[in-house]
Amino acid sequence: MSRSLACFATLVLLLGGLLSVRPVLAQGLLVNVNDDQHVRLPRPDIWPGPRPMPHPIPMPRPMPVVQGSYKIKELTVEGRIVDQVAKIQVSQTFVNTGSRVMEVAFVFPLPYDGAIDRLTLMVDGQELEAKLLEAKEARQIYESIVRKNQDPALLEWVGTGMFRTSVFPVPPGQERKVTLRYSQLCRKSEGATDFLFPLSTAKYTTEPVDKVEFRLSIESTEPIKNVYSPTHAVEIKRADDRHANIHLVAERQIPSSDFRLLYDTGRGTVGAQVLSYAPRHDEDGFFLLLASPEIEAAKASPPPKTVMFVVDRSGSMSGKKIEQAKAALSFVLNNLQQGDLFNVVAFDTEVESFRPELQRYNDETRKAALGFVDGIYAGGGTNIDGALKTALDQLQDDKRPNYVIFMTDGNPTVGEKNEAQIVAHSRQFNKIGARIFNFGVGYDLNARLLDRLTEAHRGQSEYVRPNEDIEARVSKLYNRIGAPVMTDVTITVDVEGREGASTSATSRVYPKGKHDLFAGDQLVVVGRYRFPGAAKITVRGKVGNEERSFNFPARMTEVTSDERNSFVEKLWATRRIGEIIDQLDLNGRNDEMIKELVELSTKHGILTPYTSFLAEEPQSPRDMRQQFGMARRNLEKLGDASGAGAVNQRAAKAEFKSAPQAAGSGFSRQGYADADKAEQVEVTTVMNVAARAFYRRGGKWVDARATDAMQQSPIKITRFSPEYFALVDKFGKDIARYLAIDGPVVLELGGKAYEF
Repeated sequence: MSRSLACFATLVLLLGGLLSVRPVLAQGLLVNVNDDQHVRLPRPDIWPGPRPMPHPIPMPRPMPVVQGSYKIKELTVEGRIVDQVAKIQVSQTFVNTGSRVMEVAFVFPLPYDGAIDRLTLMVDGQELEAKLLEAKEARQIYESIVRKNQDPALLEWVGTGMFRTSVFPVPPGQERKVTLRYSQLCRKSEGATDFLFPLSTAKYTTEPVDKVEFRLSIESTEPIKNVYSPTHAVEIKRADDRHANIHLVAERQIPSSDFRLLYDTGRGTVGAQVLSYAPRHDEDGFFLLLASPEIEAAKASPPPKTVMFVVDRSGSMSGKKIEQAKAALSFVLNNLQQGDLFNVVAFDTEVESFRPELQRYNDETRKAALGFVDGIYAGGGTNIDGALKTALDQLQDDKRPNYVIFMTDGNPTVGEKNEAQIVAHSRQFNKIGARIFNFGVGYDLNARLLDRLTEAHRGQSEYVRPNEDIEARVSKLYNRIGAPVMTDVTITVDVEGREGASTSATSRVYPKGKHDLFAGDQLVVVGRYRFPGAAKITVRGKVGNEERSFNFPARMTEVTSDERNSFVEKLWATRRIGEIIDQLDLNGRNDEMIKELVELSTKHGILTPYTSFLAEEPQSPRDMRQQFGMARRNLEKLGDASGAGAVNQRAAKAEFKSAPQAAGSGFSRQGYADADKAEQVEVTTVMNVAARAFYRRGGKWVDARATDAMQQSPIKITRFSPEYFALVDKFGKDIARYLAIDGPVVLELGGKAYEF
C-alpha cells in the first residue's frame, strides 16, 4: 500500500464513552490526514437543515475540501450489566462508498471519568493493537482535526481520552466489521444505575443505518425495580425480580439521540425512583417518578377483575374490520383469568348482550362466548348511547377493577346523537368508576366523542387507521392491562420542612388523577416541584381489596449544575403540550392556554399541528404576538370531529399526553402531524440538540434561548479560533455539543449571545 494512499483518509470509528452521563458521540467519522486535502464528515440527504458546505481555509495555496463517503451498514450492541459492572460487545459494519482505497484507524473515546477494562478491538476477526491516549493528548488531536477539516462535529469528544488502533485498508465498495469488547463500571444517577451508549453520531453516514440493534441483560443481587429508557422505546422482559432483558431494533433510521438506560433496585411490593432537574433557582423544578410493581407480586394471582367488551357491528364495520374485531375479542376471551367477570355487548341499531348479566369466567362460559362472537355480523346503524348504557348498567362491584373495551368506527346515528349528551349519560351509567378504553376504527367516527369519553372515565383512546390491524392493537392493550397489581393509585410528594403547608409541593403532574399499576407495566409520572430539599414520596392504592401505601425517599434538587437530567424537563413539556391541546379540544378556546402552548413549543422545539409555523424560516420564533395569532387560527382545526384530519389530530394529542420519552428522542426526526393533509410532515428548519432547540433563521441556527435583545449585539467568535475552543473551558463540557453544530450559529451562554 503506497504512502499516498495510506494518507488518503482516516476513518475514526468512535464507539465508546458508553457509561458516562454526558453524551459522547460515536460511529464512523471520516477525517483526512493528508496536508493537501480536507475531508468533512458525511451527511445523508435528509440531514436537518441545509447540507453543510466546506468552509475555505486560509492557506498559501488552494486547499480542496471534499465530502467523506462511507456508510454505516449495521450496528449491534450486546451487553451484560451485573451489579453495576457492564460487559459490552459492539459490532459495526461499515462500507467504503467512495472510489478510492481508505486507510483507516479505529478510535474509541473514553468516558470523561471512567476507566475501561479489558478492551479488545478486532477487524474482520483480526485483533489490532490499541494505544491509550490521555485526555490532554486526545484533545490536541481532536482540535487539530477540527481545525484542519473545518468540521466542528469532533468537538463532542473534546476533554475525553481515546484508544487508537493501527491502520487497516478498506477498498472501494468493500465493507469491514469492527468488533469492540470491554468492561466498565456504570455510574449512579440519584440512586439509579446509569448506562449510556453513544449512538447519535451514527447520523454521520452517507445513508440511514440499515439496522441498529441492542440486546442488553441486567442481573442484580438485589431485586430490580424500575427499568427505563428516557431516549428510546425499548422492549423489556423480566423473568424474575433479579433479571431483565432489554431489546431495541430499528431499520433504515438515523439516530437523533444517544441511547440511555436507567434502572434501580430495592425491596417491596412497589418500587419508586425519582429524578429531578432544576435549571434555574427562581423557577419551579421538574421531576420524573417511576413506579413498578414487585415481580413476585405481579406473578402471583392478580385480583379478579371485570372486563366488558362493547363492539360496533354496524354496516360500516363489514368486511375486514368486523373480522379483525372478532379476532380481537376472541383473544381477550381466551386470556381472561379464573375469577374474572365478563360480558360482550354487540350493537348496531339494536343492542345485544352475550348474556343479560355478567358471567363468571370458566371454560364453559368462554366457549359459549366464543360462539356468540363467531355469530356477530355487520349491518344496521350505530347506537352508541344505548350500547354504553347496556354495558355500564351491568357493572355493580366497585371492589374489583372494572374495564370497558369499546370499539366503534362511526358517528352515532341511532338513539341519542349529541356527543355532549352521550358523555353525560355515560357518567350517569358508570356508577362504579369503570375505566373505558376506546378504539376508534377508520376515519368516519367522532374522534372528539371518544376523547370526551376518555376524559370522563379515566381511560385512553387509540385510533386504528384503515391500514392498521385492529386485533394487534386490542391485543397489545389487553396484554398491558390484563393483570392489575395495584389500582386507584395516587402519588403525593412531601418536602421536608413543608409538611402541612397550604401550598402543594407539586403542580401540573401528568398523567392526572388516579392510575392502575399492571403486572409488567411501569408508571411514568412527570411534574413540577415548588420546594427543593429532602422529600418523601407516598404511593397509595388498593392491592386486591386492601388499601396500601408505600413511602420512598427522594431529593428535589435546588439548582442542577449539568444537563444530564434535562430530558425530564422536555418530557414534562411534551406531556403538558398534550394536556393543553386536550383541554382546548374538549373545553373550547382559552387564550392563556394558547399562549402557553406557543411558549412551550417555541422553547423546546416541539412542533404540533397548531404551531407548525415555527418551522417557517421567515417567522421569528420570539414574536409571541404573531405566533399567538397564528396558533389561535390553526386551533380552529380542532372543530373537526370526524375525518382523517380529526382522527390524526386526536392520535397526535394522545401521543403527546402519554409520551414515555420526550419528543424528538430516539430515531424520530423533527416534524408534526399535519391536520389538513392527514400525514406526518418532516421539517429541516428546527433542530433539537440535547436540552436546547435551534431554529434556522437567516442562514443561521439560532438558539431559542437567545432573546431578540441578545441577538442585536452578539459576541462574534471566529470558528476554529483559540477563542472558539476556549468556550468549552469557560462554560463546561455541556456546551461542546452546541459548538459542534454546523454553523453559522447564534448560541446563548451566560445571558449573552455568541455568534460563530
